[in-house]
Amino acid sequence: MERAVREATPGPLILDVRGRPGPPPLRFVRARDGGPPTLHLGDRPLTRARWHGDGCCRELHLRRLPGHRSPLPPLRAASMRTPDADWRHRCARWLEDTPHGPLHDGRWSVTARASFAPGIWTEDFVRDWPDAVLALLCGGGWHGVLPLRPLSPPGAPRVTAYRKHARDGTLAPVLLWWVSFLDGWLILDGHDRAVAALAEGAEPPCTVLARLPEEAQWRRTADAVAEGHAERMSRLSERPAGPGTERQRAALERGYADALAGLPYDEAPTPLWPPADDA
Repeated sequence: MERAVREATPGPLILDVRGRPGPPPLRFVRARDGGPPTLHLGDRPLTRARWHGDGCCRELHLRRLPGHRSPLPPLRAASMRTPDADWRHRCARWLEDTPHGPLHDGRWSVTARASFAPGIWTEDFVRDWPDAVLALLCGGGWHGVLPLRPLSPPGAPRVTAYRKHARDGTLAPVLLWWVSFLDGWLILDGHDRAVAALAEGAEPPCTVLARLPEEAQWRRTADAVAEGHAERMSRLSERPAGPGTERQRAALERGYADALAGLPYDEAPTPLWPPADDA
């Protein structure tokens, strides 16, 4: 398969994927009746879902189905012990090569992440199978981690082996996919590694895949941000000069610079694809 162009950044690995117009093998499909989207791998649905409640603060009642295929090959113990391994690049290559992944045309980030907000890997980590109820908060989504297969018990042989890696600091990261309408993550690979890290009292190291905005999109947003900043600076210039005004001016300039710098790397909405017979 053709390799995506890598964009040089100091933080996330940015993939500019071309030649894959989609739909990708792993994708969310729109419901015809206005219901929640469902996850598909090829022609096979991996979830069934329905809304419960009215308004924006609804519950998503979700049943996961068998059939998830990891986009990563099996990981050997020796590969996890490789010094200074950059798992972002490894995962990117595997995601490009897999027939089971979500990549399609556009910009994507592959980011190493070692910590999450409180609660993500505890009360918001779904341990039950196959059914789950996700409370989607108004304007805030759900913000949890959803496995795509049953979790092994902490004493399972594979988990036990991974627990030693967790203690030694050589555990390979869990591969997560950030999904916008959930404001949460799906586990694409590393279910047993997640269980192992949590059993050792630690959050699992993660590699996070996320969709990014296209250049034309974030530049339109940048133009709007620049216009708003110019208006605020113009109003500020009408005030009497003084230390307070200068501090406010400096704060506005810092905020403006930070906002512009982050726009190309903000997560974009996860595309919802039409049902196969509507495409």
